[in-house]
Amino acid sequence: MDGITLDEAGGAVPWRRVHPRLATGRRIAVLLGLAPVLLGAGVLAWVHPAWGLPVLAGIIVVLAWVWWLVGRQVAAISYVELEDDLVVRTGRVWRTLSSIPYGRIQYVDLSAGPIARRLGYARLEVHTASPSTSGAIPGLPTAEAERLRARLSDRGEALRAGL
Repeated sequence: MDGITLDEAGGAVPWRRVHPRLATGRRIAVLLGLAPVLLGAGVLAWVHPAWGLPVLAGIIVVLAWVWWLVGRQVAAISYVELEDDLVVRTGRVWRTLSSIPYGRIQYVDLSAGPIARRLGYARLEVHTASPSTSGAIPGLPTAEAERLRARLSDRGEALRAGL
């Protein structure tokens, strides 16, 4: 249990956070994406320091801000399995709370790119008939993602069979 809030009935809801290595993976992706820009700014700073150094400093400031922002974004992702649905919440400024009813689940996907596999996490995506009730949980530890995928698929199939 990573965080507890109260539901409407006053009961405790144990929110579970995603793997902290998700932030590491996203930061690596940002560094890989900005590597050519940093290299270009470094060459410009070497060739023409009057222009290149301010550009390089600006890129480093943006990189530091993105580094901090990624950590805050990942810390804001959590989920909880309730009796009738899976609830995923994201965001700090623009908060999103997605409720995915088990009975509407059609299938559940797991995906992990090379960075995610190396860091030991995966993305779980829940598909329903309606895109508005579908959702995803990025950054689950691989074993937890596989367990959750199996459980959600089983619950979805059992509830659909009862319709």
